[in-house]
Amino acid sequence: MLHDIGARSRVFGLLHQEALVAAQAEPLLADMLNTYVLSQHHLEGCLTTVMASTLANRTLSIEALTHCFQGLYQENPVLVDIAAQDMTAVFERDAASSDYLPILLYLKGFQALQAHRLAHALWCDDRRMLARALHDRTTRVFGIDIHPACRVGHGVMLDHGTGIVIGETAEIGDNVSIMQGVTLGGTGKESGDRHPKVRSGVLIGAGATVLGNIEIGYGAQIGAGSVVLASVAEHTTAVGIPARQVGRPRCPSPSVTMEHGSFQHVTSPQWYQQGP
Repeated sequence: MLHDIGARSRVFGLLHQEALVAAQAEPLLADMLNTYVLSQHHLEGCLTTVMASTLANRTLSIEALTHCFQGLYQENPVLVDIAAQDMTAVFERDAASSDYLPILLYLKGFQALQAHRLAHALWCDDRRMLARALHDRTTRVFGIDIHPACRVGHGVMLDHGTGIVIGETAEIGDNVSIMQGVTLGGTGKESGDRHPKVRSGVLIGAGATVLGNIEIGYGAQIGAGSVVLASVAEHTTAVGIPARQVGRPRCPSPSVTMEHGSFQHVTSPQWYQQGP
């Protein structure tokens, strides 16, 4: 993935503009906005300060986390580019988001995802005890549990986020949207590759449970509350307990349009793929 310096700069510019307006409108927030945004010189500074402040406790100090996160962003600048894409994904898909600043400061789905990305970088650098410590803090602070080994693409939105659980060998592609209460889990005590593979453009509705080493194909749509135990074909809508494939989303990437209840029935077997 190429570094997208333009997107990074654009998002930081918008955050700075919005923080200036907010500080003038709400003087009570001026010191906080100065610390998190206005005194920073780049997006990674904003991310570092917000994440360190949010995750710090008595054993993981703000100073220690700030030093750690600064190093991770310097060593992995693509994390900053991905954060900008994640923020833009929320801005474009979440009807409740009309500005970038609240996404950075207050949306726990976005913050938990950035914390996971930092923990994943530590995991891949074989700093696994620290990765687990950061994962533990993320779970306790946000109520969102993503194993630090899990690979997550860019432009991902965890909407609301509460109660999301994602297992160790799960994979999430690009431009995926996952609602609250979703589980991407295993099916028992087996070891090895045992969690779902969610391909790009997928929308997973609130409370859905997807279990086992199965594939949710590109552009698929999982209905709220569904229990998915078998692979779902690309560009297919699956609903129910257990989930059955009932049609197609009305667009190639339902994760972008967020049309949860919209799909077209298809009777031809050509698009249907029976899972393992």
